[in-house]
Amino acid sequence: MSDAGDRELGEFGYTNQLKRTLGSFHTFAAGISYISVLTGVFQLSYLGLSEGGPAYWWSWPAVFAGQLMVALCFAELAAQYPVAGSVYNWAKKLSNPHIAWMAGWMMLLASIVSISATALAYQRTLPQITSFFQFVGDGTGTSDAANGVLLATVLIVFTTLVNAFGVKLMARINSAGVFVELLFAVLLVVFLAFHFVRGPSVVTQTNGTEAGHSSGYLGAFLIAGIASSYVMYGFDTAASLGEESLNPHRNAPKAILRALVASFVLGGLIILFALMAVGNINAPELGTVGLQYVLTDALGPAIGRVFLFVVFVAITVCVLAVHTAAIRIAFAMARDNALPGGRKLARVNKTTGTPVLPAIVIGVLAIALLVLNVNSTQIFSAVTSLAIILIYLSYLLVTVPMLIRRLRGRWPREGAPAGRFSLGRWGLPVNVLAVLWGGAMTVNLAWPRNEIYNASPPFHWYLKWISVLFVGVCAAGGFAYYWFAQRHKVGVLADHAAAPAPEEEVSR
Repeated sequence: MSDAGDRELGEFGYTNQLKRTLGSFHTFAAGISYISVLTGVFQLSYLGLSEGGPAYWWSWPAVFAGQLMVALCFAELAAQYPVAGSVYNWAKKLSNPHIAWMAGWMMLLASIVSISATALAYQRTLPQITSFFQFVGDGTGTSDAANGVLLATVLIVFTTLVNAFGVKLMARINSAGVFVELLFAVLLVVFLAFHFVRGPSVVTQTNGTEAGHSSGYLGAFLIAGIASSYVMYGFDTAASLGEESLNPHRNAPKAILRALVASFVLGGLIILFALMAVGNINAPELGTVGLQYVLTDALGPAIGRVFLFVVFVAITVCVLAVHTAAIRIAFAMARDNALPGGRKLARVNKTTGTPVLPAIVIGVLAIALLVLNVNSTQIFSAVTSLAIILIYLSYLLVTVPMLIRRLRGRWPREGAPAGRFSLGRWGLPVNVLAVLWGGAMTVNLAWPRNEIYNASPPFHWYLKWISVLFVGVCAAGGFAYYWFAQRHKVGVLADHAAAPAPEEEVSR
């Protein structure tokens, strides 16, 4: 089955230089560790609870429904094209090199920002386990951000080294971490169930968060829902490792959907049961610390710290998976000579079977992004939101061209092998919903709100509008570079080009 995957790389003009060593659980683990329900839920639950109260829980199934539409489209693409740099190469097949470059560029930037944003979750977890990890200050004000940057930097150095040593080491660490995360996520649900102090109607309480919003609770809910939006993305990672996977046409689509569904079920239950178990539903710590507070409040300090340690493991493998996915995007673009220094970035180490230079460059850029924000107390919500916006934009650059192809009757592709995952007659409505969802969420995430981008002093207009400015500069500046400096150089590098077909096959 791996031979079929290698042959189909010829459609992109590539020969596979990566090693096929990953099994079905490895690909599933890559997808679910990128989503990482424990990381996302525990990192931004404070935002959902402070802005929307317990009723923010309803954003969880809402985001799942929308992202499921995107995941179904991606599963169909993964069944046909399980290729490194999934979003970049899918956009290239569905549209043209210019759209593909923008999709890859947005996804690469988003991945680098996501590495920084996700690594910051250490600050909301490790000092809660023990004050030993509060190396800078007392955990308030700018010292909170500075210490978060320090802890995040250590984590990024670790993921850089692991990825540089090869995909086998990455897969082993990632799979072990995912196993621990899933096991303890289930145990956490069970433990919380034994500590209920109220019923599920708690998710109808808004705690007065609608006050101050002209649109009532809807305005508060749209802000609070960003906490759920942060979690359920990155499922395409399973397909991005397709050139290193066995039987990728079958495993990648399953991994995408299973990772999303498992994250939805476990995350939804954890949030609901935590709200039912916390002693004081109006505790101010819920809006500042988040669900980490519930662990020690409901389960007691000892058991709470055990589960916080598991959250630490989840954060670690999540950043590892995001870093891995970013490397595949950079490698995919580099072997098309679509990035500066393409030949060096696309070079695969013969011993490890891994492109080492992208691992290092991406790690350095992620740390640099953290250092630029070392004194910012708003770094957690702002950096996270910027990453998600870029992700949604890159996804739209796949789902929109895919929808256009469907409307023109050019998808599924002609000559597609039978028996692979397909949406059939449901493809068009699912694709339409995926595009509408992606567009709506992009607007919601980028909306210049004080609560997300300018929540605390100093208040500056450019902080409030940072999402629009950041995305605008990234899109316009990036495409200008591509158009004037790089597009005439784009083409599959000779070292990665597929061998020409035999003469007898060409004559046929």
